[in-house]
Amino acid sequence: MGRPKSFEPDVVIARAMETFWTKGYAGTSPADLAEATGVAKGSLYHSFGSKRELFTKALDLYGRTGSEVTEEFLSRPGTAKERIHAYLVLLVDMDLDGPVRRGCLAQNTVEELGGRDEEATRTVHRIEERMVELFAARIERGQRDGDVDRDVDARAQALFIQTTLAGLRVMAKTFDRPVLLQIIDTALARL
Repeated sequence: MGRPKSFEPDVVIARAMETFWTKGYAGTSPADLAEATGVAKGSLYHSFGSKRELFTKALDLYGRTGSEVTEEFLSRPGTAKERIHAYLVLLVDMDLDGPVRRGCLAQNTVEELGGRDEEATRTVHRIEERMVELFAARIERGQRDGDVDRDVDARAQALFIQTTLAGLRVMAKTFDRPVLLQIIDTALARL
C-alpha cells in the first residue's frame, strides 16, 4: 500500500504555473518544480506524469483563471469602453508592478513553443478564443446599452482588442507605462 499524497494537486499546479510563467517551459527544470511546489521530483512525476503534463495542466489553469477574472471584471458597471480600458490597464499594472516583468504565460508559450508544439498551440488558441468571446460579449452588451455604436462589428473589434492585449503583454517586458497606456487609448478610440 502506497503512502497517501501529502499535497493538494491544485496548489501544486498553481505553483508550477507560476514557475513556468516566470522561467518558461524549457527554462524550468525538474528541480525548479520540486522547489516551487514543495513536492519531491519522484512524487511530482508520479502524480502528474511528466513535466510536459504538468505544464499542460498549468496552462489550462492559467486560461481558466484568466477567463474567470476577465469575465468578472468586464461585468462590472460602466460602459464597454470603460470596462475594457480598465481591464487592459489592470494587466499593464500587473505586468509592470510585479517583481519580474514576465508578461502573459499564454503569449510566452506561443513565443517559445508556438508552431512547433501542436498541443501548446491549441491550448493557447483556446485561451485566446475565450478572451475574444468575452470581449465580443461585452461589446454586444454595450451595443444593447447604447454606449457602443451598433455598426461596430463586435467580433472584429474583440479580435483587435485581443491582439492589442497580446502585444501589450509582450511589450510590458520592455516598454514603460506611458507608452503602454497610449497604446490602450489608441486601440479603444473607435469603441
